[in-house]
Amino acid sequence: MTKSAWHSIPPAALVCAAAPAFFVLGWTWIGWLLLGAGVGIAALIERRSVTSAEPSLTRDLSLIGIGMLIVHAISLEAQLDDLSMLRFTLALGGAVLVPYLVSRFVFRDRAIVFPWRARTRWTRWQWGWLVAVLVLGWLILPYYFITSGVYQNWPVVDTPDLIARLFVGVGAVGIWDELFFICTVFALLRRHMSALSANLLQMVVFVSFLWELGYREWGPVLTIPFALLQGWIFLRTHSLAYVVTVHLLFDAVVFAVLVHAHNPGLLPFFLV
Repeated sequence: MTKSAWHSIPPAALVCAAAPAFFVLGWTWIGWLLLGAGVGIAALIERRSVTSAEPSLTRDLSLIGIGMLIVHAISLEAQLDDLSMLRFTLALGGAVLVPYLVSRFVFRDRAIVFPWRARTRWTRWQWGWLVAVLVLGWLILPYYFITSGVYQNWPVVDTPDLIARLFVGVGAVGIWDELFFICTVFALLRRHMSALSANLLQMVVFVSFLWELGYREWGPVLTIPFALLQGWIFLRTHSLAYVVTVHLLFDAVVFAVLVHAHNPGLLPFFLV
């Protein structure tokens, strides 16, 4: 990495460290301090070294911070009533839309884009990975959710209406994950550092959000590699459509497991 890339890692790490402060530990003021310190240090670095041709680390970290603050404005406890679903829609939608609009119309750059389709067809390994996601999810997720008891972090779904709401909610959050963590956080960080460094930092934010959402106990053993793989796959494919497809297949198994856990015997194709 270049010298400027190395200098960008400490302030970016401080900003991303605000995610576990917000979403894992519930330390709101510590999260604010970490965000302020990260953006402030980035500004000091750029006063000394940045040129007009380089993307602004200060601006890009502030966009990540804005998104996290909007998400942190609500409780991420899974609820399926109308008000809770509206609250999720506004907060998560705003966390993607506001940084995008600020980047495009205030900073007047194209730091955040959503490349839906790559110019090439999906390869054999891409199709194979989609099958592998379903198989691995079927083998691992029931054991994780049921034996750890984390399925209780989601509301009981024992009526067709609640099951439908859970299906919509799980899928919508899965799509949002890729819009925010990959197309926003990862893409912004990637402008300033190596892909490996950016992927590790976006993983911290990704996994912290999933923790508050309900993936607790030994959930990070699953969510850490998943977040890293999603970043790596996006880097290889440049296709939002593909990473969203992977995520939705994974979430389809999550949805089925949650229904199964709350209604034993309803879906008899799981091993646990």
